[in-house]
Amino acid sequence: MSVFDRLRGHEEVVFVNEPSVGLRAIVAIYSTALGPSCGGTRFRPYASEDAALADVLDLSQAMAYKTACAGLDLGGGKAVIIGDPARDKTEALLLAYADCLQSLGGRYYTACDVGTYVEDMDVLAQRCDFVTGGSPSHGGAGDSSILTAVGVFAAMRAAAAHVWGEASLAGRRVAIEGAGKVGSRLAAHLLGDGASVVITDVDDAAVARVAGVDVVAPDALLDEPMDVFAPCALGGSLSVDSVGRLSARIVCGGANNQLATPDVAQLLADRNIAYVPDFVANAGGIIQVGAEICGYSEADARAKTEAIFDTTRDVLAAADSEGLLPERVAEQRAEARMRSIKRP
Repeated sequence: MSVFDRLRGHEEVVFVNEPSVGLRAIVAIYSTALGPSCGGTRFRPYASEDAALADVLDLSQAMAYKTACAGLDLGGGKAVIIGDPARDKTEALLLAYADCLQSLGGRYYTACDVGTYVEDMDVLAQRCDFVTGGSPSHGGAGDSSILTAVGVFAAMRAAAAHVWGEASLAGRRVAIEGAGKVGSRLAAHLLGDGASVVITDVDDAAVARVAGVDVVAPDALLDEPMDVFAPCALGGSLSVDSVGRLSARIVCGGANNQLATPDVAQLLADRNIAYVPDFVANAGGIIQVGAEICGYSEADARAKTEAIFDTTRDVLAAADSEGLLPERVAEQRAEARMRSIKRP
């Protein structure tokens, strides 16, 4: 299959190669129908270039759905840098990457993602005007994972209201896969709401930083008794096999592209598990990005993030009434908005 055959309506895919600094990156712009595309830069040691391309194509499409469902006048894009951030990330590499982003002329705005942080955005901003999520001291709004966790918690409360009739996780047990930037903050929200939390991560140090939770090995989490499963690590953790092990009634988390294959959505429905589409639940970060591009107001960004509660409630209710999967309901709404408000 050629590269063009793999595109699903993507407007532009840019391959970046700068051997002098070890930079290999891919920027994918899925849609600018509603505005400039936005999405984080992921820095990962991908198993292959093919895996990196597959990831950036999937993530950029999901970002377009995410911005549309969140009511933002932004499109969807994503970028990946191939390499181990602990070993390969250098100032020279980041500045070369910034030059590439600048050359796109504002068609793509970037922010933090897996393997990139606020400090990296500050470096990019030295040479690129289309960077968000930098530190407040450098004119940015800071770490977008803070609002991402707020949004996931709001979506989870809405799902709880849908399933159990009460918008609270008090007395429920939530299993969080991933103790990174979003997972650790989500745990704090849940504990504050009266939930009990069991968490896992491949990084023992990350788990150790999360207080007040039970900890299990990564391969044991799915077999834990739980009311809610929250995927907050990398995508694809929900497979036919893994869903068969879940005792949860709700799946709602911060990871992107949680379903390993499309048929998993139907399997979740068949098992009476309410699934909140990831691009609905984890939109808090992109809401912050949108607010920063348009003139940042923390209160406004938080209010729009809290509104993920209403979006989630509406999507789950429509899925029941229309006999559709929640993911398909959310996709249809996003696609309809992109068609109806497309810029000239």
